[in-house]
Amino acid sequence: MAVASAAPGSTFSKQLLFSLLVLVLFCDACRKISLRVPSHLKAETPVGKVNLEECLKSPSTILSSDPAFRILEDGTIYTTRDLLLSSEQKRFSIFLSDSQSLLQKEIEIVLSAKETKVFRKRHTEDTVHNRSKRRWAPIPCSLMENSLGPFPEHVQQIQSDAAQNYTIFYSIGGPGVDKEPFNLFYIEKDTGDIYCTRSIDREQYDQFLVYGYATTADGYAPDYPLPLLFKVEDDNDNAPYFETKLTVFSVPENCRIGTSVGQVTAIDHDEPGTLHTRLKYKILQQIPDHPRHFSIHPDTGVITTTSPLLDREKCDTYKLVMEVRDMGGQPFGLFTTGTITISLEDENDNSPYFTQTSYTTEVEENRIDVEILRMKVQDQDLPNTPHSKAVYTILQGNENGYFKITTDPNTNEGVLCVVKPLNYEVNSQVILQIGVLNEAQFSKAANGQTPTMCTTTVTVKIRDSDEGPECQPPVKVIQSKDGLPAGQELLGYKAMDPETSSSEGIRYQKVGDEDNWFEINESTGVLKTLKVLDRESKFVKNNQYNISVVAMDAIGRSCTGTLVVLLEDFNDHAPQIDRDLTICQQDKDYAILEPVDLDGPDNGPPFQFLLDNSASKLWTLEPQDGKRAFLRQRHNLNYNYYSVPVQIKDRHGFSAKHVLSVRVCDCTVPSECRMSYKEERDAKPNVVLGKWAILSMVLGSALLLCILFTCFCVTTTKRTVKKCFPDDVAQQNLIVSNTEGPGEEVTEANIRLPTQTSNICDTSTSVGTLGGQGIKTQQSFEMVKGGYTLESNKGGVLGAGDAGRYTYTDWQSFTQPRLGEKVYLCGQDEEHKHCEDYVRSYNYEGKGSMAGSVGCCSDRQEEEGLEFLDHLEPKFRTLAKTCVKK
Repeated sequence: MAVASAAPGSTFSKQLLFSLLVLVLFCDACRKISLRVPSHLKAETPVGKVNLEECLKSPSTILSSDPAFRILEDGTIYTTRDLLLSSEQKRFSIFLSDSQSLLQKEIEIVLSAKETKVFRKRHTEDTVHNRSKRRWAPIPCSLMENSLGPFPEHVQQIQSDAAQNYTIFYSIGGPGVDKEPFNLFYIEKDTGDIYCTRSIDREQYDQFLVYGYATTADGYAPDYPLPLLFKVEDDNDNAPYFETKLTVFSVPENCRIGTSVGQVTAIDHDEPGTLHTRLKYKILQQIPDHPRHFSIHPDTGVITTTSPLLDREKCDTYKLVMEVRDMGGQPFGLFTTGTITISLEDENDNSPYFTQTSYTTEVEENRIDVEILRMKVQDQDLPNTPHSKAVYTILQGNENGYFKITTDPNTNEGVLCVVKPLNYEVNSQVILQIGVLNEAQFSKAANGQTPTMCTTTVTVKIRDSDEGPECQPPVKVIQSKDGLPAGQELLGYKAMDPETSSSEGIRYQKVGDEDNWFEINESTGVLKTLKVLDRESKFVKNNQYNISVVAMDAIGRSCTGTLVVLLEDFNDHAPQIDRDLTICQQDKDYAILEPVDLDGPDNGPPFQFLLDNSASKLWTLEPQDGKRAFLRQRHNLNYNYYSVPVQIKDRHGFSAKHVLSVRVCDCTVPSECRMSYKEERDAKPNVVLGKWAILSMVLGSALLLCILFTCFCVTTTKRTVKKCFPDDVAQQNLIVSNTEGPGEEVTEANIRLPTQTSNICDTSTSVGTLGGQGIKTQQSFEMVKGGYTLESNKGGVLGAGDAGRYTYTDWQSFTQPRLGEKVYLCGQDEEHKHCEDYVRSYNYEGKGSMAGSVGCCSDRQEEEGLEFLDHLEPKFRTLAKTCVKK
């Protein structure tokens, strides 16, 4: 079979080469195939067949890198022109691509020349079928869209030269035959004539790729399938239409000529790039139609303004009837019309204006926060926008701030209110000038002019009313001398009745007087001092003392005023100074004197400093700036306290003498100064007791004597209670044997044994004393337990002069609980069972007591001194004295 190929310089060839280049760059190598072919190949000669599905299943594009070869969908390779192969191999590649999976593959083909073989004609006895070259003569075929027939309509005929030798039957397959749309084409199997059975819609199917087949009666195919491309020629059967059914544009009013309003677009389903889809736009009608404000570009569909006189207040919406026509706008072209809406955006090109040129209203005097007038305005701009919302301003007549004007957000009216009380007696009428603007700034109108503010006049008449007294001025200042004594009168506060312009019938009452300096005359308002006026009082601020006064008429109406008493300064305070000073020798050798004068600046500094002659030997005074002086040592003094008398005068000579206590210390800052005890004792500043101090000391002494006398009387009448204890308490607690081990003898040289059991209060038992008396019969004794031994000096005071290892506090905390437990058990047992260890001879231990032994009190591992005996508590000292009493 043979088919016409595209010319090398055609557009199709260029697109083919571009697609081939893309595949070369991005495809993957699949495999290499070698074919042996004759050295001379004619055009449309089959070279071989490649199984494409082994490399890529269902490829959408099959291209050859060499234009001398073309490849069918089944993998058959054909030559497109005559080729003469040399002895060298010829190589080219087949490129496969899938548009869905975006895969690309490459198959390398290697052609080798071989000896040419002669094909024989087919006979019935031949066992091998040989294919002959195609001699089909199909040409590119096209079908007219919407053809009117008659049907079936002949399309094309295909023939094979194999029909000269064999009986050939023709068939076709592909879209339009055995694929959607079915049965659109059919072929006569004997003649190869192809027919179309019905009209075709190009917008649904723009082309059909059909394959033609030639076979013998026994199914042999002497030729390869022939691709047939049927292209459907476009018919102008679709009218263009606007892409958006409802189109609304907006543009500011008063805009310039040529301002873009918007762009309309239309769609035509006919073949692109043809005259059938070349569209032209046109404005058929403008509503309202006069004057014409808009134009449209015929190719792009862009709408622009043609006039600067777009005024929203005259017409806020325009409608344009549009037409779009294909065939380049030719009268025979198909067309569609549509309507678009253009809205004008508001600009603040109209100023608001009052509905009246002047207004009149009235209000009662002394009324506040009351609405007195509402004013309406008109504005042609868009309502409820900043371009129409009014802003009112009082331009004149409100210098004292009696009025306020606001905008009602619901009605856009100006609301005039009184915010401060008006006085009919002062002014019976007020004239106001009020202006109005918009929230948004004005813009230029269509005539090029900018709007201006509109104004109106409001006359406010004030109605008279019977009102109470007036306190004018609200604050009244009176002057007085500092130190004015009590009982003096000062000019008070005067209120007036505005109706009578007099103070008759007005009563006064004081409502504010912090330190109660004054009383007020109820009828006249005159002040009278109750205390001496003191400018230096804490209640005086900036030389002023305030008094609040209420003035009332006969029916109880009142007003409040303030009296400010301005106190003139009087030089009644001498300069004062801190009398305790410290000089740190390591920092500086002088102290700074900074006196303070409670009087005003006119009676204060500069100060004059005078040093007493008695102190001039050790000290000098160096005035600095009239406000302070340096007290300096003439030479380095010992660390001690020094009394330095000085005299300080103010500018008028009013002075006071001060005795300064100056401490000279070895320090850097005064807080580090720590003088020794001797320095503190040697420092004897002059102390003078006043009469009240002496009286307090006498009364305290008398009270102390009375208390002592009472205690003495109670003591003499109190009966002495004698407490007795078991006999040998002293022996158990104070005297123990020299050895604790059993079987050892205790000689009388060391201790005398008692001859009989006796009471602890018996004086026949001779023991050592704890009150500083010498031991009479015993030369020494010990308290021993666990290796601890306490000895007394023979014939001397126990523990006197001995240095103990443990303190008395340690010993007391150790022994006191145990002795207390022992004494408690002795007192609880009437049969004195727990006291058996007390009354037995010390050289016979007997069996243990239930109360235990006080020997545990000496549970120490080292020797202990006896110095604790010098610090026994009173109870224990009394017990010791009782035990040794004869």
